[in-house]
Amino acid sequence: MMVSGPTPEVVGVAVIRPYVMRLLFSDGLVRDVQYTPSDRHGSLLEPLNDPAYFAQVSVDPEARTVAWPNGLDLAPEVLHGDYEANDSLGFQDVTTKQPA
Repeated sequence: MMVSGPTPEVVGVAVIRPYVMRLLFSDGLVRDVQYTPSDRHGSLLEPLNDPAYFAQVSVDPEARTVAWPNGLDLAPEVLHGDYEANDSLGFQDVTTKQPA
């Protein structure tokens, strides 16, 4: 899906269960994103395999997306669902669809 205009920014994040964060975007969209631990040793992703470290996610006020203490941040346009990532890095949308 391609969207024109500026990419909405991440304005809030909460860890709702191990490895799952709920994201709030500036346009009001809410998405749940799950991380699947991997064996990418030596990468910025490796610390995320610890659920306590994963839970240290916060909104980076400059990048306007989610980030961890080690400097890892994620592309807000991919988190928003505007673009497909070339490599999901172990993250996937697990938002529960609400009945209309």
